[in-house]
Amino acid sequence: MTRTPRATRAPRAAWLIGPALVAGVAYLDPGNVASNMTAGAVFGYLLVWVVVLGNVMAWLIQYLSAKLGIVTGESLPEALGHRIRRPWARRAYWLQAELVAMATDIAEVIGGAVALNLLFGVPLLWGGVITGAVSMALLVVQSRRGARPFEFVIVGLLAIIAIGFTFGVVIGPPDPAGVIGGLVPRFEDSQSVLLAASILGATIMPHAIYAHSALARDRFDPAGAADARRAGTSTELERKTARDGLEKARGIGTSRLLRATRWDVTIALAIAGTVNLAILLLAAANLADVPGTDTLEGAYGALRDGIGPLVATLFAVGLLASGLASTSVGAYAGAEIMHGLLRIRVPLLARRLVTLAPALVILGLGVDPTLALVLSQVVLSFGIPFALIPLVALTAKREVLGRFRNRFATTAAGVAASVFLVALNGLLLWLVLTGG
Repeated sequence: MTRTPRATRAPRAAWLIGPALVAGVAYLDPGNVASNMTAGAVFGYLLVWVVVLGNVMAWLIQYLSAKLGIVTGESLPEALGHRIRRPWARRAYWLQAELVAMATDIAEVIGGAVALNLLFGVPLLWGGVITGAVSMALLVVQSRRGARPFEFVIVGLLAIIAIGFTFGVVIGPPDPAGVIGGLVPRFEDSQSVLLAASILGATIMPHAIYAHSALARDRFDPAGAADARRAGTSTELERKTARDGLEKARGIGTSRLLRATRWDVTIALAIAGTVNLAILLLAAANLADVPGTDTLEGAYGALRDGIGPLVATLFAVGLLASGLASTSVGAYAGAEIMHGLLRIRVPLLARRLVTLAPALVILGLGVDPTLALVLSQVVLSFGIPFALIPLVALTAKREVLGRFRNRFATTAAGVAASVFLVALNGLLLWLVLTGG
């Protein structure tokens, strides 16, 4: 029997998995922790359905984002940058995306600072500086060593996050009847709507949509597509030619990449959804009606006193890993947003210094960290439609994705998710303005 030479064999499916796991870290950032912990402590099992629904919608959204990057060789910001012709419209779109990315950074740096304070007593401002410095080191790995080593580091942090946040549920399990009751969609008051929007903003994060398309592009970039993008001459014909060249060179068909991506997204969102649900259930089962547990510091103290120091320490370690991993992915997404929409590439580390400033100012002013985290997630929720609607529209077009365009049911599901999120944001704004 003639064996296929190692160099020409098609790579194993495991090699194709990774971009979604990195993007999935965005679903486990400190904003998620604050939103889910607060929701469980204040409303018990009421908002379990929001976490589940958000994860289902996130699967579809992240798959569409990765598909756009794989098939076209462009990230979502690049695709929009080529199609928004008017400079003022492109700058306005960039501004809202940039504000969303900065809100993301605030949540992640504050979360890391709080974790360092809980674990080692580091002052919050210095904890923010340390978190920012470590994130810069991780970005150096990405810029100098490429996508794969960066993925290994982030996935390692993801494992720490999963263990840190789920261990407590094993020690202090939730009430099964309460969990089942929480699957019924309902709200109680304006605060529950605020927290629902915060959970969705933390679960379906705009910067994760931008980042995943870029991560998939960077991993599976067709030969020659990057040159065409840089020259501004990328067309569907050129992309098809580049894809054909990639398939011949590596033995990987686009269809196979998309199948592997579905597995990648499924694994990533299964992990993220399980951990997010575990955080809410941990709070609902052990922190409900306990004074002061609607803050991260209060939740840590209640877990330490009620379940034990091991659970509390693992919680804080998970929070620290969450802040370090997610702030690196957020900085990557912010750089891609600027490059794709403004066609300006600022050195990643220089940009990181600028985007770190708002979080350090908040920490320096002594603003309540948990409140800042929750409000940052509401800002993210308002940024979702600006990323989601163009994503659904682009992936439904034959001239963009060719035969890989969305089926009717996929587009319908994307439209339904967009309508739901816009409606929820509208309800939240009305409640805030009317004091409901």
